[in-house]
Amino acid sequence: MTLNLVGKIPGLIGAQHMTVERKSDIQCFRRVRVTNIDIKGRMSGEIVASGSVTIYKTGALDGNVTAKSIAIEKGGMFSGQLVIGQANLTQGELLSETKAAEKKSESEIPLGAAQPLHAT
Repeated sequence: MTLNLVGKIPGLIGAQHMTVERKSDIQCFRRVRVTNIDIKGRMSGEIVASGSVTIYKTGALDGNVTAKSIAIEKGGMFSGQLVIGQANLTQGELLSETKAAEKKSESEIPLGAAQPLHAT
């Protein structure tokens, strides 16, 4: 699937491979589920990729990413939270609602435990 538009997408998007073209400026209100995505233009929204996310030098992504891998070319921009290695899970799906109430505070998490890092 190739997107070359400026605008908002209110519905669900799912594809094997998705490309956001260079002159595109897309705002997705729902989670985008793909195998691989190439971002050459501007995009905002949450991405869940079972494969890779590639942001090219002309690309910019503002949103959270859960993927197996990410590559950002020099000049490409990313702003959001990043979870690598568990593409089948998203932040809201990591704990069931019953376990969420029992969640340990951050001070109780061992130092070696993996934590998502904020991109700067």
